[in-house]
Amino acid sequence: MSLHIKIILASVRQGRFGDKPAEWITTIAREKEELSVELLDLRDYSLPIFQEAVSPMQIKGEYGTPEINRWAEKIAEADGFVVVTPEYNHGYPSSLKNNIDYLYKEWNDKPVCFVGYGSTGGARVIQQLRQVSTELQMAPIRNSVHIMSPWFLTETDGTLKAGALDVYVKSAESMLAQLTWWADALKKARER
Repeated sequence: MSLHIKIILASVRQGRFGDKPAEWITTIAREKEELSVELLDLRDYSLPIFQEAVSPMQIKGEYGTPEINRWAEKIAEADGFVVVTPEYNHGYPSSLKNNIDYLYKEWNDKPVCFVGYGSTGGARVIQQLRQVSTELQMAPIRNSVHIMSPWFLTETDGTLKAGALDVYVKSAESMLAQLTWWADALKKARER
């Protein structure tokens, strides 16, 4: 039985770096026969600024708009998540927080791990997202991938330099092994 893993690309900026590590981790994850992997680009799930009168914790079923319902369906399908995120001003992008805040039960009882990038390899944003995911009753796993100084990893035309992410493969493998273990354990628990 496959575990459904959603890889969430958090940055929606023009000229972003995030598509490169997102495609990289997606390729590595798809090599795992026990995983069924889908990349969710937040550009394709652009939701209005969250200003709902009722907390998502209180909503049972429909969220009110096709865009939010489509996002909820994708998140509900998942057994676990990999979030690929930049660090903006020591925090996470508003696009990511907005999409997180629209849902509640769809996130519950599922593991999440992170691929961060920036001047500290996204360490600060990953710590903040672990706190947010705990509030959503998720299981943030220990291992993550911290891509340092991404502005040195691309060619002048914006393409990724050959082998630029090779140094992070071991971290990615370890992170995905932990994610797989937790996704399997929590899926069995949810089914009980």
